[in-house]
Amino acid sequence: MTKAREIMTPEPECVRTSDTVLDAAKRMTDLQVGAMPICGEDNQLKGMLTDRDIVVKVLAEGKDPRAVSAGELAQGEAVTIGADDDDAEDILRTMSQHQVRRLPVIDGHDLVGIVAQADVARSLDEPKIGDLLQALSTD
Repeated sequence: MTKAREIMTPEPECVRTSDTVLDAAKRMTDLQVGAMPICGEDNQLKGMLTDRDIVVKVLAEGKDPRAVSAGELAQGEAVTIGADDDDAEDILRTMSQHQVRRLPVIDGHDLVGIVAQADVARSLDEPKIGDLLQALSTD
């Protein structure tokens, strides 16, 4: 079975916990991505920041994106998968269970990649692609 390392996008850029949400949004725009990992000054993964987080947790609440740090939006422990331990089935199960469309890929304690819903879809046979899309599309 295909392992996470084989389908991930390698070497993801991080938003630092100290970066403002505005700076993070500008980087996401420049990179044309809808989510970025949040890393601490120690380079350890602290969470994920999505464009939806910015809209719902900052803008919709009337907060100033220049005054809110990305670290303030990192909640709890990030859901991750192992680069060489987890295969496409594990990724599918984790995405479905946690209702996420992107997962950070770690090797030990190091962030080595990101696996997106589209990456998994390309590695699965057709019936499982439908299962993934249905699982992620439910409220």
